[in-house]
Amino acid sequence: MEHTVLENLGNMGVIVLAVLLSTSVHFLFLSHMAEGSKLALRFPHLRLGYGVITSLIAHSVEVAIFALAYRASIASGFGTLEGNFEGSLADYLYFSYAAFTTVGFGDIVATGPLRLLAGVEALTGFVLITWTASYLYLEMTRFWKPQS
Repeated sequence: MEHTVLENLGNMGVIVLAVLLSTSVHFLFLSHMAEGSKLALRFPHLRLGYGVITSLIAHSVEVAIFALAYRASIASGFGTLEGNFEGSLADYLYFSYAAFTTVGFGDIVATGPLRLLAGVEALTGFVLITWTASYLYLEMTRFWKPQS
């Protein structure tokens, strides 16, 4: 099925929106962690654990954003997810987690223009996970001083 230029621009808009929203969510979560929660400020030894849990929540929200983008793109006729895919919310989230983390198990495969969204999600996930790892490394070096 051929899409008009306007439809293709709309699909690109979905992809760009998913990237912008997920990056913004990530920035907000990392900003929150940098300011420190009241618990982490009161108990500094919990700060890193708090950062890890908060990061997992942030990444899960970002994965959900891309899962919604897959749903919107498929509903608009821009490819399908094939293989072990029944169309449930769990299936969308599973595929999105696999793409975001660049694991790509292969039991569900994007077809048609939807492949672009999967590739962009993998790149975005790689960058955001690396950003988180860098932040947590800096937190570790700041709070885990060698004991004399």
